[in-house]
Amino acid sequence: MQAHNATGGYRESARVSVRLVLWTFAWAATLALSKFGPGLAWGSGRPVASWAAVAVNLVVGVGWIVAFARFFRGIDELQRKIVQDALVVTLGVGWVGGFSYVVADAAGLVAYDVDIAVFPALLGAVYMVSFVAGKIRYR
Repeated sequence: MQAHNATGGYRESARVSVRLVLWTFAWAATLALSKFGPGLAWGSGRPVASWAAVAVNLVVGVGWIVAFARFFRGIDELQRKIVQDALVVTLGVGWVGGFSYVVADAAGLVAYDVDIAVFPALLGAVYMVSFVAGKIRYR
């Protein structure tokens, strides 16, 4: 009976993980549509289409948040600890690094503007490194 529960738990974990991946891809796709649609698909003279794309991205983003919360509740205690630790580091780097950049830019210390797309890429890299470090740490 216990093997059935373990298999059922594994299946549920896999299911919420797959849903999180699908919501992540959907959010990234709607973000790309919102960003590039005005220039490539419908033109900048159609603000209604652009607002609709942004609205869809927001709705899908909320779906992603719900999927992440379900994923987080569905993982075991050790995995939750590793994810939490990685999120703490990522939030700290984003908060401290982001505001440091804003202050340095306002003081005229930044010679060139950084594309805003660099910020989430940086945070993604920080999260992945922190997550892998956590996996190694808690082996």
